[in-house]
Amino acid sequence: MKKLFLAIILICSISIQAQNTNSTTYYIIRHAEKVLKTSDENPELTKKGKKRAIYWSEVFQHVKFDLVYSTNLKRTLSTASPTAKSKGLKIQLYNPKNQNSKEFIQKTKGKTVLIVGHSNTIPSFINKIIGKKKYSDIAETNYSNLYIVTVLNGKTSDLLLKIPH
Repeated sequence: MKKLFLAIILICSISIQAQNTNSTTYYIIRHAEKVLKTSDENPELTKKGKKRAIYWSEVFQHVKFDLVYSTNLKRTLSTASPTAKSKGLKIQLYNPKNQNSKEFIQKTKGKTVLIVGHSNTIPSFINKIIGKKKYSDIAETNYSNLYIVTVLNGKTSDLLLKIPH
């Protein structure tokens, strides 16, 4: 509980800073735990994954998102859904291969955005925004990373938090 409280305070301070400027802030998480032992190429979240999705909405309770993005897969949509619902936002679909397109960057400019992605797409997205290869693929068992990337006047800052649950 103490870690959640500290994380919320940090996230709120970043969110308040972003709202007071013309900056773009991306909050980026991986989908929650998915069913692993299945032949389904588009598996649902496990019971634990569904709880984590709700937990993410609690972590983000004080962040004023303008947009929520998810890939068109059950696990990412189910992870994004509690937060989007709590904010009264519709989930926007994105293709992770086109995430760094000029169109995507323009749509999100000046916004506070939640992006729910995958272990092998999140790091490359962040690396392109910050202009260096800092992050590598996320371990298959890691569902606790929260990346926060802010772009202000052409300069970027990034932060990686571990939000346990």
